[in-house]
Amino acid sequence: MNKLSEILKQPEGRKLEFKETFPSKVNLAKTIISFANDAGGEFYFGIKDKPRGVIGLNENDLFELEEKISNIAHDNCSPAILPEISFLIYKGKHIIKTQIYKGNNPPYHLKNKSVEEGTYIRVGSSNRLASPEIIAELERQKLNKSFDSELSYIKLAEQLNIKGFTELFFEKTQENLTMHILKKLELFQSEQGKNLPTNALILLSDDEIRKLIFPYAKIECARFKGTVPGNFIDQKPFCSNIALQPEQAYQFVLRHISEGSTDYTGVYRNDRWEYPVIAIREVIRNAVIHRDYSLSGMDIKIAVFDDKIEITSPGKLSPTIDYNDMQAGQSSIRNKLLAPVFKRMGIIEQWGNGLRLIANELQKYPEIDLEWKEPGMAFRVTFVNKNYKQHELQHELQHELQHELQHELQHELQHELQHELQQELQQESLYSKVLSLVQEKTLATKDISELLGQKNISGQLKKVVTKLLNDGLIEWTIPEKAKSSKQKYKITQKGILFINLLKQNK
Repeated sequence: MNKLSEILKQPEGRKLEFKETFPSKVNLAKTIISFANDAGGEFYFGIKDKPRGVIGLNENDLFELEEKISNIAHDNCSPAILPEISFLIYKGKHIIKTQIYKGNNPPYHLKNKSVEEGTYIRVGSSNRLASPEIIAELERQKLNKSFDSELSYIKLAEQLNIKGFTELFFEKTQENLTMHILKKLELFQSEQGKNLPTNALILLSDDEIRKLIFPYAKIECARFKGTVPGNFIDQKPFCSNIALQPEQAYQFVLRHISEGSTDYTGVYRNDRWEYPVIAIREVIRNAVIHRDYSLSGMDIKIAVFDDKIEITSPGKLSPTIDYNDMQAGQSSIRNKLLAPVFKRMGIIEQWGNGLRLIANELQKYPEIDLEWKEPGMAFRVTFVNKNYKQHELQHELQHELQHELQHELQHELQHELQHELQQELQQESLYSKVLSLVQEKTLATKDISELLGQKNISGQLKKVVTKLLNDGLIEWTIPEKAKSSKQKYKITQKGILFINLLKQNK
């Protein structure tokens, strides 16, 4: 039950759903199909989602409900899906857990509808009708093929402009990119005496055909002013062949983050970027290598804000990858031709090392949080600067105090004390004099009176001290004993800001 206790804390999502009551057979069939087409998942009957709570099921209904779930899966889903059903007891209440595993024979669909009209996938915590592109990808998964390995019949391989890719390949490998190497990398295939390029070769080319077939095979980079999308400080699309894009986008990010000194080792200065740049570079590379190029109308987006960096790539995270366990050495390849090419060129390292590299780099940056989520049919990684939030709070407080002092305190003083303090405020007022004295050290009212050259504590001084207290510019040193004989006054942070404001306005 400990595992269920942890599951109850989790939100509904790609692999998890809660059902307070038994749904309609169509809705349940859609959930079963969605899980089977995606990463698999589990749903629990007898648990309310919002607000989360275990409602429980009637013990006498359990076997009937188990049979009903099995029959819905059998009668409404095609190809066949076999749910794994188990009974649980949580704090005396009965629950049914149904586990659906990722299917090996997609696309799964409603039996009474065609594949095009009845195939569903999981998007967040909902079931969505699959688009033609998604259905095609599910078909490829069944055949263990990848989109980048599909052939293009528009142009022959030797007719493509791959000059940029050829130069980069030689720079990285010291090898000439001959037709023999292209063949070895499976970047083209020969059919009926013709060398047909794969989608991978077109993506790596600088040919016009790439822009025609894959207009969204690019990275849109932007530096925004503030913490939300809005005003651009800088914006740059990178539309070159995809082998060049990771470095170009990485350099854009470096131009918009800071590098400063943290400390010194002997006489040598230690420079440190404000973000873990090695981890950012790895995420950008992964975004290019593992994105779903079959999805039209979607490009990679990199957004640099004042408080975070977001990297969004088309296509959901592979079902076998868990970002919560980054040290596990996980590896999953969506683009089966592009990934080996990138590895041969040294753009990516050994398989399964990427997430571990990111995790190790993040350990050096305790002030940076890594967050990830799947907004629709995309995967987003965010590097959040926690220090910015603290700085922003301080800035907001200071701005609020200055605003309050400028628009409330000064006007308030001018109206309430205009008869007693008008002359002093024009020069060096008693109000500011007392505040300046208390800024130097803690003082009693008698001490202030003596420093002002008064023989006795005047009524005017008492009013000023009371006003300073009420305005929050000074405070007691012994607040719990207001009438203590040892009572003195000290300046507050608000008082210091007020003095600085007066100096600026002189």
